[in-house]
Amino acid sequence: MDVDVFVAAHAAEWNRLGELVRPGNKLTGPEADELVTLYQRTATHLSIVRSVAPDPALLGRLSDLVARGRSAVSGSHSPAWREVGLFFTRRFPAAVYLSRRWWIPAALVSIAVMAVIAVWVVRDPLVRASLGTPDQLSELTKPGGEAESYYSTGPAASFAAHVWTNNAWVAATCLFLGIALGLPVIAALWLNSLNAGAIIGAMSAAGRGDVMIGLLLPHGLLELTAVFVAAGTGLRLGWTVIDPGRRSRTAALAEQGRSVVVIALGLTCVLFVSGVIEAFVTPSGWPTWLRVGIGAAVEIAFLVYVFTLGRRAAKDGEVGDLDARDAGDALPEAA
Repeated sequence: MDVDVFVAAHAAEWNRLGELVRPGNKLTGPEADELVTLYQRTATHLSIVRSVAPDPALLGRLSDLVARGRSAVSGSHSPAWREVGLFFTRRFPAAVYLSRRWWIPAALVSIAVMAVIAVWVVRDPLVRASLGTPDQLSELTKPGGEAESYYSTGPAASFAAHVWTNNAWVAATCLFLGIALGLPVIAALWLNSLNAGAIIGAMSAAGRGDVMIGLLLPHGLLELTAVFVAAGTGLRLGWTVIDPGRRSRTAALAEQGRSVVVIALGLTCVLFVSGVIEAFVTPSGWPTWLRVGIGAAVEIAFLVYVFTLGRRAAKDGEVGDLDARDAGDALPEAA
């Protein structure tokens, strides 16, 4: 990053923030709102400078501005609805967007492994035999069998809660255990691909692959995307342990860890949506094209959300970190 260009682009905002936080200033309502906005932007700028171009003079100036801004707003934090809005329109989509170089490859590799396993199961009777006895496979794949009845084994609301809890646990495992050099994440992705590939292969070998796809796609598109985002973020956290870049390992892990928290909170909502679809849409009597269409529409909406709002927020300097008040202070580090 060119520090001079960065300063020229944002100097006016910093100067204005300096004016608003002068001791003794009595701010009007619009000026108070402006102060909060400029304080949050400057806190983001400080985070960027720390991460990319830790110039000591600029760090000192921005740290002073952020500290004075925090003091000025400490008695009148942004309304809760505003914080929620900022989270879902900036922080969460930006965090997912900035992790795309990790979760997109994780998704592609996982889907490829899933497809290879499914084809292997279809073509090799010995592999199918290793999955269970003929009677067990028949119970799994027959019309109304275990593969289908799974989605309607209980009340829809109860099933949705169960699915949401299970998927949130899988995502949390990928997110927070990624610090172990990403090894638990790789194991979780492998097991997920193995199980999905095996059941798709078994159903396809029984001539009912289209039924299985019709059951998986309505909720699976969004659900798997959430799992892949969690896995990619966990792998990124694991790589930070190995290569923290220009920052100290402690500072790099702290920043990446806060981004993990942001993504975890956002994915909780995403998985809730996929759980509702799995409970109410997947087992419904609606035509397959309608059920799959709903799943595809929700998946496209999520991707558009990430690659429009997330990309825009990232270009504005949002790094997917927690709010500066929650992230705490950090001492400037030497380059």
